[in-house]
Amino acid sequence: MIEAIFFDLDDTLLWDQKSVKEAFVATCVVAAEKYDLHPEKLEESVREEARKLYSSYETYPFTQMIGINPFEGLWGNFLDDHDQFRKMKEIVPEYRKEAWKRGLQVHGVDDDDFATILAERFPEERRRKPFVYEDSYNILDQLKGKYKLLLLTNGSPDLQNTKLEITPELVPYFDQIVISGAFGRGKPDPMIFEHALSLLNLEKNQVLMVGDNLMTDILGAKRAGIKSVWINRHEKERNEVVPDYEISRLEELFTILDSLKVKETR
Repeated sequence: MIEAIFFDLDDTLLWDQKSVKEAFVATCVVAAEKYDLHPEKLEESVREEARKLYSSYETYPFTQMIGINPFEGLWGNFLDDHDQFRKMKEIVPEYRKEAWKRGLQVHGVDDDDFATILAERFPEERRRKPFVYEDSYNILDQLKGKYKLLLLTNGSPDLQNTKLEITPELVPYFDQIVISGAFGRGKPDPMIFEHALSLLNLEKNQVLMVGDNLMTDILGAKRAGIKSVWINRHEKERNEVVPDYEISRLEELFTILDSLKVKETR
């Protein structure tokens, strides 16, 4: 019998990709006003330079394991009590500036001071633009009280808690919040799922995992023996990881939960 639902945060309940996109748009428009640049092309360049830079740092393997992407590095502060996070805190000011500087240079602009301005502007814009999917609150309202709810998110505790602080309505829905950077391992490692189960004192067959990422949420759930629901809002293509269920809207969860109840009564 399903007694709890584990939810991923980014791009499952929060529309993080849209928040990042809008922050890029707003910051690149500032650049376009100063120099004769195409905002979208500048965004592409900065994203590409950020990815390359991010993977060059000694902290990269850790960020892969915990689940922190290059664009979170462009706005997170990483004020966490861990050696690797302390290294990230030292690295990110230069990383941000360098990503914007190199992005500008792709378009023939070499302006160190302006790169710093853009590097500081992007985090401001990202904090200003928290988007939550329209159906998130409605579905959580319907689930709360009927199921235990646990938020299982990869990332830096400082950054993930910042996301929750700027969308404070989400937090009260959850009985527990598990952040990979605080636990020490990220999805798809089954240990973080087992830790989440222990917090709710439940067995793996009593839980559904809902997430948007096949390689973290769904793969991790499968490794832990937990039924998985892939929320595929944006018509992504499947890969070799096969979820137990696929939905395009959160409200489809109720059909799955009803069908599981029927199976249990047979």
